[in-house]
Amino acid sequence: MIIDDGILFRPAAEKDADTLVQLYDQAARWMQKNGIQQWKPGEKDAAHFLATMREGEVWLAGDSDGRIIGGYELWWSDEEAWGVQPPVAGYVHRLMVERRTAPAAAGRRMLEHAERRIARSGLARARLDCVSTNPRLLAYYRGAGYRVVGEFPHKEAKDGSVYGVILLEKRLDRLTVV
Repeated sequence: MIIDDGILFRPAAEKDADTLVQLYDQAARWMQKNGIQQWKPGEKDAAHFLATMREGEVWLAGDSDGRIIGGYELWWSDEEAWGVQPPVAGYVHRLMVERRTAPAAAGRRMLEHAERRIARSGLARARLDCVSTNPRLLAYYRGAGYRVVGEFPHKEAKDGSVYGVILLEKRLDRLTVV
C-alpha cells in the first residue's frame, strides 16, 4: 500500500473486481447525466477488470477510513489506439472517481500516481486517449500537462460502433519519482 498525501493506493485484487465494476458504472451514469457520451453502465464487467489485472495493473485509491474513492488501469501497451510502439510509455485508462466520497482533486492525484508508476518503470511518457466528442475531458488532461499528439478517428467499440479518440501524451523526464 502506498500513501500519497492522505490517499491510500493499492493494487486491485481479484476480490475487488465487483467494486471496480461499481466504480465504472457510477462514473458512466454520471457521464450520461451530464451529457457526456463516453462510457455506458454495464459496459465493463468483472472479467474485464480481472483480465486487466493479469495483463497490466489496476489500482484502487482509498481514504484513511478505508472507503474506495477511485481507481484506474495502467497498461504497458495499447496497440488498439496507438498501434505498435516502442516500449517508452505507460497507458492510463479508466480513471474513475467515486464522486460521493472522493476529496477535491482526487482524479488528478490518481493520474499523478499513475505517472509516478510509469516513471518508476523507467519509461519516459504517460499516454492516454479520450473520446474526441468530450472537450471537457480533453481540457482536463491538457490542464494536467498532457499534449495532443494525434487522433485515431476509427476506434471500434465492442458493439461495432466506431468513434474517434484524441491521443495525448506527457513527458515524464522531469518528474520527481518518490
